[in-house]
Amino acid sequence: MKKIGILGGTFDPPHLGHLIIGEQVRLALALDEIWFIPTHTPPHKQGAMVTARDRLRMVELATEDNPFFKVDAIEINRSGKSYSIDTVKALRKQNPTVDFYFIIGADMVEYLPKWHQIETLMELVTFVSVKRPGYKVETNYPVVHVEIPSIDISSSHIRNQIKRQQSVKYLIPEKVYAYMKEKNLYGNN
Repeated sequence: MKKIGILGGTFDPPHLGHLIIGEQVRLALALDEIWFIPTHTPPHKQGAMVTARDRLRMVELATEDNPFFKVDAIEINRSGKSYSIDTVKALRKQNPTVDFYFIIGADMVEYLPKWHQIETLMELVTFVSVKRPGYKVETNYPVVHVEIPSIDISSSHIRNQIKRQQSVKYLIPEKVYAYMKEKNLYGNN
């Protein structure tokens, strides 16, 4: 049976931390692929700074050099709030012979009890957490923990760097940066 990791998020913008998480979890759990799924409208936080289509394109650019990385626009095509339960049910219906591994950061582990239909979601996927600085990964839910190199990069940090007209070199893929400049995203011109 194929084993697929799901890495969802706003990706506003996607950065090297996302790519490192995907690759490290893929290797640690011997997953066949990692599917990056940009949210349309995240239910747990404020909306994105740029359009869903621009975020989708940036994720495509960020992942295109890794043959084990795929991008699925299921949540963007569905539009509205991006509840994970809806996405996982649709993915399982389309891929009945796949085991899905839902990758989350340690900051989301403590938030799991508040996820929409979390009990049902727990039956449909294996949750995988990766550590983030400043967060514990303690939970009563069955979550697989994967140790990855501690990379403290966030999309908000990158947006702030750009706002202050400071370099984001080595924090995001060059192709993503070129797209951001071309589209004047985040006031980047």
